[in-house]
Amino acid sequence: MTTIRAAITQTTWTGDKESMLDKHEQFARDAAGQGAQAVCFQELFYGPYFGIVQDKKYYRYAEAADGPIVQRFAALAKELGTVMVLPIYEEAETGVYYNTSVLVDADGTVLGTYRKHHLPHLDRFWEKFYFRPGNLGYPVFETAVGRVGMYICYDRHFPEGWRELGLNDAHLVFNPNATKPGLSNRLWEVEGPCAAVANGYFVLQPNRVGREDNEFGEDAVSFYGTSQIIDPRGNFVGERGSSEHEEVLVRDLDLDMVQEMRDDWQFYRDRRPDSYVRIAKP
Repeated sequence: MTTIRAAITQTTWTGDKESMLDKHEQFARDAAGQGAQAVCFQELFYGPYFGIVQDKKYYRYAEAADGPIVQRFAALAKELGTVMVLPIYEEAETGVYYNTSVLVDADGTVLGTYRKHHLPHLDRFWEKFYFRPGNLGYPVFETAVGRVGMYICYDRHFPEGWRELGLNDAHLVFNPNATKPGLSNRLWEVEGPCAAVANGYFVLQPNRVGREDNEFGEDAVSFYGTSQIIDPRGNFVGERGSSEHEEVLVRDLDLDMVQEMRDDWQFYRDRRPDSYVRIAKP
């Protein structure tokens, strides 16, 4: 049996970037102290979820995918021997920004990035003000804990990307989020398990928790946490996270389940891409 230990984290905005960076460094150390070999933080982990408003001052949270934040956590990954998924606000060039996850291997090597493809633009989720749609496809990387893919928040509503990651042979897909109550509640419960089952891999979904009224006052929303890890058969691995408090969830994942699920259910064999005429058309 090939078992790895993975962690996901959830917290709310402290009020300043430096304390958020320190908090997440401590999360990583706490997870590693519990034996975690991989850790993923929540969407845009070192800042507030600024999509609540449309304000150009938040452009200053963006930095290069090999900038100081990634370098700091890459060094930490090497120190701890832990694979890290770092959801950042990326500045690719002047004025060109993406909602990005950077993947760092356990030896501190930056393996690559994923840029969020699907961007909401609705009340208090004004993401098209801040980001361009992703343009790097759906890469999967070989890491110290296995084959890892990434998907970000609103992406999860689109099964096509989940399937692309499966076709690229992901065994674990990290899906960091900033999700609030409302229309999404039931979707949060079912989309991760559906993606895990349909593609035969583990889905790991950290979500923000708490109300960021220290930044946005009356405009703030209450993120509902309940971060979750799901196995390839659609079952939650352990309890879901708190709906109110910050937390580090550490879970053991039996990676043999990936092949077992794919052997039991031949979804890849039986798919019919020749018949899916409309899917790739606008």
